[in-house]
Amino acid sequence: MVNLVNIAVNWLLLSALYALVAIGFTLIFGVGGVLNLAHGANITIGAYTAYLLTTSLGASVWVGALGALVVPGLFSLALYQGLVSKVEEHPITVMILTLVTALVVEQVFVVGVGTTPRTVSSLLRGSVTIAGTSVRTNRLLVFVLSWVLIGALFAYITRTRQGKAILATSMSEKGAAIVGIDDGRIFTLTWLIAGMLAGIAGLFLASFTSAQPFIGRSPLLLSFSIVVLGGIGSIRGSVIGAYLVGLLDVVTVSMISTRLSGLLPLVVLVVVLIVRPEGLFGRELVE
Repeated sequence: MVNLVNIAVNWLLLSALYALVAIGFTLIFGVGGVLNLAHGANITIGAYTAYLLTTSLGASVWVGALGALVVPGLFSLALYQGLVSKVEEHPITVMILTLVTALVVEQVFVVGVGTTPRTVSSLLRGSVTIAGTSVRTNRLLVFVLSWVLIGALFAYITRTRQGKAILATSMSEKGAAIVGIDDGRIFTLTWLIAGMLAGIAGLFLASFTSAQPFIGRSPLLLSFSIVVLGGIGSIRGSVIGAYLVGLLDVVTVSMISTRLSGLLPLVVLVVVLIVRPEGLFGRELVE
């Protein structure tokens, strides 16, 4: 018998994590107009950074969480400033470059750590019962922290001067330049933020599954579906799209087969591209 409460709980908790990943992905595209296929690599780096800090160095899980924020953020920053910024006028070149980077990162971990899944310490131990369903406290904490980060990003974008500059650049790069906004700084900032969000999402994901070199692939594929469904460049759309895609994924796994995980969201991606390519909250960029 299908446990509807369990499906609802998994949907709510998992979709918050999907939203965290997708927001960084859409932020880079919305501002810079390029697809960062190394976004999944930041997830992998975040998961392994936390693992290595807590196991090899004996640091606390919260130090590991800080590392999962900082290290992927710096990696994303270095990727943009060292490579992407030099070819960002050519979106296809950026896609190829970031794809190669992602593959290199995976191979570095395959060679350096191996393909054996590594257990990452939970942020919080124990479990609670919700409507008769046992839920790990760690998953509830991940849900809360994901929404804290999403809320903080919304507040930053809408209420701070730098955040409004990011929004202005995403609307019109030329218009932002006219009013004195340095688009180079804005692009750098968005890559840093996106890397940090993906990195901490990697820790969150690994804390209730495990860390392995290819952990970033599935979230990256789901991000495509989420971003296209919600509207490329729309942060609000990414959050709503994450919950729609999360619902489809959880229902498919729970009611049909675990082997079909991620399939239905990809079908939705194709349908949306055909029927409504601008997505639910998409907008045309002003030039």
